[in-house]
Amino acid sequence: MKRKYIAFLAFCTMLSSCKDNEIYEQEMYKNVVALISSTYYNTFQEVVPLTGEEFTGYIAASAGGTHVTDKNLVIELQEDLEPLDYYNRSLFDADERLYAKLLPKDKYSIENYKIQINSGERTGRTMVKLKVDGISPDSTYFIALKATETGGVELNPKKNTILYQIQIKNNYASQASSEFYSMTGLGNDLITAGNKKLFPLTKNSVRMIAGNESFESIEDHINKTSLIMEIGEDNKVTIKPYKDLVVTQIDGDTRYPNTYHVEESFGRKFHVFLVKYEYTLNKKTTIMQEELRLEIINK
Repeated sequence: MKRKYIAFLAFCTMLSSCKDNEIYEQEMYKNVVALISSTYYNTFQEVVPLTGEEFTGYIAASAGGTHVTDKNLVIELQEDLEPLDYYNRSLFDADERLYAKLLPKDKYSIENYKIQINSGERTGRTMVKLKVDGISPDSTYFIALKATETGGVELNPKKNTILYQIQIKNNYASQASSEFYSMTGLGNDLITAGNKKLFPLTKNSVRMIAGNESFESIEDHINKTSLIMEIGEDNKVTIKPYKDLVVTQIDGDTRYPNTYHVEESFGRKFHVFLVKYEYTLNKKTTIMQEELRLEIINK
């Protein structure tokens, strides 16, 4: 009797094991589709050069499973504010001043809101056409999208949204970089030094804080303390006010001739600006002579 009972238990265990294996194999072989993004709020970063021309980026999806799909898998994309709202609330709570923004509609186009993963392949993609000259380097911009299932395609519920982030750059500065130029020089003939962040504005211009003024990520402060350096084809630098700052370029100084060049030293390359200008802030006038230097690292 005892032997029969043991045999019965072994038979039940075997059936259960076979069923578990069957379910496991089904899960392994399923071609579940996910939008390709980072794990950080499903963001995907596209660094776009400021050229004045249209730039083409891509939004992509991939199919999981042990084997590639044996049929075409198609998902549809739609604009959706929910992932952006969740991102902003999670990171900044009620401080709307810090909220990321939707990329303006006139700065991009998606001609096909469908992504197809062809039979025998792992990934598919759709084009995003971008023309982002004129957007602010102080804001975070996203295209917020959500994927929907079509024709029996199964989506990964944790990867069915994407925040497609646009960051701008030119030859001198990048919104995606945390690098600072080292600044040395004279302010009203007193030795000064520090670090400065340059912000890309157009193909050939950057914004920076004047002199040794402090940087604050507040629009009014940026407008009051910032200037523009515009680099000509001859590498001459023209200094202009960004918004409210009173600033005047000073030419004729052989050591600070208002120029930009790439300097090579012991196998290393550097961006180098040599500039001289006068600015007035809070009724105080300062004459600045600056060297700005940043190593060029090819990534």
